[in-house]
Amino acid sequence: MAEAKQNLFDYTEDSIKSLDWREHIRLRPGMYIGKLGDGSSPDDGIYVLLKEVLDNCIDEHMMGYGRQVDIVVEGKTVTVRDFGRGIPLGKVVDVVSKINTGAKYDSKAFQKSVGLNGVGTKAVNALSSYFKVMAVRESKQKTAEFERGILIKEYKEAKTDETNGTLVTFIPDDTVFRNFHFQPEYIDNLLWNYCYLNAGLIITFNGKKYVSKNGLLDLLQRKTNEDEIRYPIIHLKGEDIELAITHNNDYGEEIFSFVNGQYTTQGGTHQQAFREAFVKVIRDFYKKDYDFTDIRQSIVVAVAVRVVEPVFESQTKTKLGSQYMQEGGISMKNFVHEFLSKELDNFLHKNPAIAEALKKRIEQSERERKELAGIKKLANERAKKANLHNRKLRDCRIHFNDDPPNSKSKEAFHERRLESTIFITEGDSASGSITKARNVETQAVFSLRGKPLNCYGLTKKVVYENEEFNLLQHALNIEEGIEGLRYNNIVVATDADVDGMHIRLLLLTFFLQFFPDLVKNGHVYILETPLFRVRNKQQTIYCYDEGEKQAAIKKLGAKPEITRFKGLGEISPDEFVRFISSDMRKQPVMVMPETHLQQLLEYYMGKNTQDRQEFIIDNLRVEIDIAEEIKV
Repeated sequence: MAEAKQNLFDYTEDSIKSLDWREHIRLRPGMYIGKLGDGSSPDDGIYVLLKEVLDNCIDEHMMGYGRQVDIVVEGKTVTVRDFGRGIPLGKVVDVVSKINTGAKYDSKAFQKSVGLNGVGTKAVNALSSYFKVMAVRESKQKTAEFERGILIKEYKEAKTDETNGTLVTFIPDDTVFRNFHFQPEYIDNLLWNYCYLNAGLIITFNGKKYVSKNGLLDLLQRKTNEDEIRYPIIHLKGEDIELAITHNNDYGEEIFSFVNGQYTTQGGTHQQAFREAFVKVIRDFYKKDYDFTDIRQSIVVAVAVRVVEPVFESQTKTKLGSQYMQEGGISMKNFVHEFLSKELDNFLHKNPAIAEALKKRIEQSERERKELAGIKKLANERAKKANLHNRKLRDCRIHFNDDPPNSKSKEAFHERRLESTIFITEGDSASGSITKARNVETQAVFSLRGKPLNCYGLTKKVVYENEEFNLLQHALNIEEGIEGLRYNNIVVATDADVDGMHIRLLLLTFFLQFFPDLVKNGHVYILETPLFRVRNKQQTIYCYDEGEKQAAIKKLGAKPEITRFKGLGEISPDEFVRFISSDMRKQPVMVMPETHLQQLLEYYMGKNTQDRQEFIIDNLRVEIDIAEEIKV
């Protein structure tokens, strides 16, 4: 009772605090930009900062002002220049430093815009160690500079010969984004998406030019290989909607969905509306009640809609929540269905060869599903008997597919969902170290038993017949596709030796062969752990390669103690914590759009050809040369 009384007296007027906009953003950055990260993931905060600035440029273009956006990334410094109308000069400082300030509350000025909350550039400003904005209008310019959201210099209006528009330069704050780096491939994908959704828009990035003439048709052509798709891409356009559709030979569904130029990586109401409408239209066209899984198996789709004042489930705008195209208007579900029932039905009637190819793809999926039905049932029973969540999986509490709470903590919960991670490791010692060191809220561990099977060239039947693969897909919850994926980050954690590398390759083959959309959507990573520990009585340095080791020896001097970690199990849990927490180094597994997956897998995991032997020998020579150079 005395303790309760004391707590009551501790809670006073002094306990209530009011934070200004800058303090709140810096205290709770996840509410504004999702997870922080170091740039190794496409949804890390540094890319959200870039996107928030770019969204303003794109909104100007959508309004008919400015056909070009120039982007330069030099190290950690980002500069974005558009050629729109430019921020009204008297409001330059307010627009980037006063929360809930902007023109996008005026629907007449910015209809069907992405940025609606008046937060975007304010978050960029607050989370940057340096931020500069310059607006040009009618031969006059206004410039202001900030540090972590604090105005340090405001320039007077001045005459200029510059073209109208806005320039923003920022450096993400390295006290917030620790050890960050920009991954050019992620920026590349981001910019292509902007161009596909805004045909005719020109973007330059470090001198490279991005432009699309055919919108989502270009997107799907870039994301697929001509010799892998089953029929020519179907491209349909209407008012406030555009679609590109085809099927290939991969497993699962691959859907790229967009709202008002925003790539909704987690889908939403528009994506679900398409999935339901497509199934209904196909059934009606062929007059057959195909199973929905057969219709959507192997489908590759890009769908874009434009919505008046869209509602997203978080500030990062990765999932659409709008049920209607606009207030008081048609529902999203009916809008998409009406468009498809007319345009897709007409297209298939006019193109019987494509209609026949689509039908064959569906019937092939139907045959494969029925062949697997009995095997899947037995596999599911085995998975239950295996007691997956005790013997193989040390689960976490927060998952990527969890429903957000109906409370003010929705934004914070979304950030935690993005952090959900599963480590796939081999052996009791390695899984034991990670299990003891992990964050039980957001990090799970799946323990493999021995080396996985090389599944290249095998059918999906092997996923159910092989116990390890079957249990892994159940742990990830991807049997029916990646929409139910339980973890945002799938991290392969194997020893840094020949056996560990082999296990890593076999796992990647499994994902690329049967669940390629996991890799294509940026969910798969390789954990980097130190090879060496170099220390003396004053300092310990962990080194990830021979070069770092030599630098550490030179720094510490006087013959420091050097430990070579032969496996993950040799790293104590106390040490492991730092390697899987905020300083975790993980290398993203990326598949470039032009990559021919089957050719790639055949080359590395197929029969031992002469070409592959020569590749191994050549790269072995390179490794030897590097090692010799380091010794010198």
